[in-house]
Amino acid sequence: MKKVLHLALAGLLALGTASFAVAQQGSQPAQSSAGDQKMQQRITREVRHELAFKVDGNTVTLLGQVRNAVLKSDAEHVVKHIEGVEQINNQIETLPPSPNDDRIRAQVARAIFNDARLFPYAIQSLPPIHIIVKGGHVNLEGVVRDQGDKNEAGIRANEVPGVFSVQNDLQVENSTQAKK
Repeated sequence: MKKVLHLALAGLLALGTASFAVAQQGSQPAQSSAGDQKMQQRITREVRHELAFKVDGNTVTLLGQVRNAVLKSDAEHVVKHIEGVEQINNQIETLPPSPNDDRIRAQVARAIFNDARLFPYAIQSLPPIHIIVKGGHVNLEGVVRDQGDKNEAGIRANEVPGVFSVQNDLQVENSTQAKK
């Protein structure tokens, strides 16, 4: 079942229209049993591989933005079928349709992924850099190898005409190794 869920959500994300921010909070009451904690940990592991979430007991909160309302409901439907999930709080925001935002999104993607340093991210089946555009404001989310890649992605996004601002929320994969 996990493989089916992974493929289904990978298909949703591969459409290039969904970007999800990762925000996990696993608060568990002190009096909960070890079985409940194991179930919450398993749910957390399965959902973490698929999209943004917050887990509280058997409740999963979905977070992020999509360009298509169908993806919002599809994401909820897929997570609903993970064993142990009893309730879903779908807080995924559907971005308003905007030809200008679509143009900016495409140009930012070209600017980032055509850069020789960042090109390896483009050839992955699910690129780890997510570009979210709302009202001309760009948010970069995901994971990159090092601080230099994060900085370069931000610079490239800022160079695109029509971009009002860039929020670079990319996470550095091995931040502890970068400090050594």
